[in-house]
Amino acid sequence: MPKAIVTTKGGATVTVEGTQGEVAELLRLLDGAERTKEPSRAARSRPNPKPTPTGLISDLIAGGFFREPKELGAVKTALEEQGHFYPVTTLSPLMLRLVRKRELRRIRERKRWLYVG
Repeated sequence: MPKAIVTTKGGATVTVEGTQGEVAELLRLLDGAERTKEPSRAARSRPNPKPTPTGLISDLIAGGFFREPKELGAVKTALEEQGHFYPVTTLSPLMLRLVRKRELRRIRERKRWLYVG
């Protein structure tokens, strides 16, 4: 009866006895188990990434919020209604970045900027 003695990378010694096919199959399984690693605990338990202000504004664009011209204060209020609180000083450069990417347009009206999607 064929017999195999295998020492794993972890240091465990395994003795396998059986038919030639059984020993070969078990050695193949042990070899495959050594090569595949389980994902680390951190990789398995990572929650969804936190939403970014840019991503939240992009969601507003996709939802049709900017069909009508909106002021920066209206954008701030819409985000607050969703439970995300950002000062206008944080939102202003993000809005300008979206304008430069041509995801939004900016219109000057009565000394104020309005954003349209």
